[in-house]
Amino acid sequence: MAMVKLLVLLAIALFVIMMAESSLATPPVTAGGEYHLDRAGSGYGPGSLKSYQCQGQCNRRCSRTQYKKPCLFFCNKCCAKCLCVPPGFYGNKGVCPCYNNWKTKEGGPKCP
Repeated sequence: MAMVKLLVLLAIALFVIMMAESSLATPPVTAGGEYHLDRAGSGYGPGSLKSYQCQGQCNRRCSRTQYKKPCLFFCNKCCAKCLCVPPGFYGNKGVCPCYNNWKTKEGGPKCP
């Protein structure tokens, strides 16, 4: 009987430890429902991408715009220069200063 109680107690302890670890491994979700990956070691910032990663990151960044073709064109151009694409579908350009500060001749933002 004591052995059964010990095994049950051990199983409960393992279950609690597994639940605690899984809750720490899940990235926090923002109000918009997307995962918020902007945390230490997440890979955002100047020079955080390799050139071959630009297409995938720009596809993600431009996936919700109605102007997909120009968004992809300029995003890929900016990523090739800055090796950085901000997180999310819009905004968050402060994470990548090069991407944020590259302007058109008229002074508007070059990068989507």
